[in-house]
Amino acid sequence: MARQPFDPNRIQARSTKPPRAGGGGPLTVSQVTALVREAIESTLPPTVHVAGEISNFKRHSSGHLYFTLKDSFSELSCVMWRSSAGTLKFEPTDGLAVIATGGIEVFERAGRYQLYTRKLEPRGVGTLELAFRQLCEKLSREGLFDERHKKPLPAYPSRIALVTSPTGAALTDILRTLERRYPCLEVIIDPVRVQGPGAAEEIADAIRRLNANDAALGGIDLLIVGRGGGSLEDLWAFNEEIVARAIFTGRIPTISAVGHEVDVTVADLVADVRAATPTAAAELAVPVREEVLADLSTRASRLLRAVQSRAELLATRLTAVRQRIAFRRPLDPVHRREQLVDELSGRLHRSLNGRIRSSRRRLDEIEPVIQRIAPHTHLRKQAIGLRDAEHRLAWALSVRLAETTRAFDRQTQRLDHVSPGGVLPRLTDRLERAAAGLSTAMHHRLSLHSQHVRSLEELLTAMGYRSVLSRGFSITRTRKGRRVVRSLEQLRDRQRVATEIADGEFESEVINLSQLELFDEPWESES
Repeated sequence: MARQPFDPNRIQARSTKPPRAGGGGPLTVSQVTALVREAIESTLPPTVHVAGEISNFKRHSSGHLYFTLKDSFSELSCVMWRSSAGTLKFEPTDGLAVIATGGIEVFERAGRYQLYTRKLEPRGVGTLELAFRQLCEKLSREGLFDERHKKPLPAYPSRIALVTSPTGAALTDILRTLERRYPCLEVIIDPVRVQGPGAAEEIADAIRRLNANDAALGGIDLLIVGRGGGSLEDLWAFNEEIVARAIFTGRIPTISAVGHEVDVTVADLVADVRAATPTAAAELAVPVREEVLADLSTRASRLLRAVQSRAELLATRLTAVRQRIAFRRPLDPVHRREQLVDELSGRLHRSLNGRIRSSRRRLDEIEPVIQRIAPHTHLRKQAIGLRDAEHRLAWALSVRLAETTRAFDRQTQRLDHVSPGGVLPRLTDRLERAAAGLSTAMHHRLSLHSQHVRSLEELLTAMGYRSVLSRGFSITRTRKGRRVVRSLEQLRDRQRVATEIADGEFESEVINLSQLELFDEPWESES
């Protein structure tokens, strides 16, 4: 319904004073403002679209937005209430060209007209694209994209957690690739919504929950977050800040596998590794089991060859040591030392005898003089001195002989310690202990690897779908294409289907797709 044209006569101005005599009285400020408001409301449409550039932008603590739209000639004050501001995907900033949608009203308290904005869109770029750019710039400034924060992926993970939709094709592709490449792996699935309202909160909550319960779940080596392809709106849950911060703060290495190769999300930039597709994420997560086993076999062969080479080298060195002259004729140094001792002892005895003979000659020479001077007194003194000299000489000889004996004993003990008779038994015993320990360690390591492989085979058998069939379950497939029947929408009446049970398969025909009608009829026993 169109508004009526503005008519000032319909305004009933409120008056606080009686009008002046001689015509109408003056208008109050409130009356003028009311006239302006009525004029604007009656002439402008309830919704206008205004294009301009944002300036003086301010986000109040209450959540309301206040800003000015301007062009080359004019400015327009704008207000956006918190309820409308909460729906914005991007952050308004000064200088941003936008299109504001809302209604023009008068703010009576300040006496100015304003655009009460209900919707705000950037000009020249989409809302989601602008929000994506702004969030990337913000997280990049905070360092969430830095390579120094990226955690390396484990080479041989034993348990992987998947955060994705339980009904999407991405989950099937990941599980099929993991089963083909590394069937000994344990997979934990945390189902979440991957698009729509609340999807980002579910994804972030699942990432935080898996990181917090890592130890309780037995240790998670790797986390894969992702979904299949789609439009920018479909993938937007992985562009939310809450998801990016959950991935960044997690301790578990994370692979982001969102969409196809051309799709890039904030989760891809924050994650430790970005995969082009969910299948590529599974290939990055695990190695090929056959290649790992081949590498282990090669390493075992190299280790065995290295041990054998080391043993042969040590045996060669031992043989060379045994052939040295010091070990073939160990007593030669002893004999040389004994000969040196004999020579020194002979020189000592000859020197002492010479000194004694010289002393006796001098005594014989001075004896007549002594007898002429004072034979008895000098004789007693000389006898006393001679006895003292004899005692000192005997003491010096005993001390020197004791020192020589001790030195000879030390040399003998040192020679006994380094002789082949003492060294060879110790070296032989150490070599035998090393060989025995190496053989035991090799057998123990091989036993552990064999036991680990057997446990993985048992786990693989227990996790296979045939173990489920043995408990009374079955799998029904269409006869054409061998597709698993997951919904009644895949079937039609008179269609042939194949059912697999624990000990084989049988073929049947769809009689009635409505279970209610089947159960309403009384059961008839087979004749």
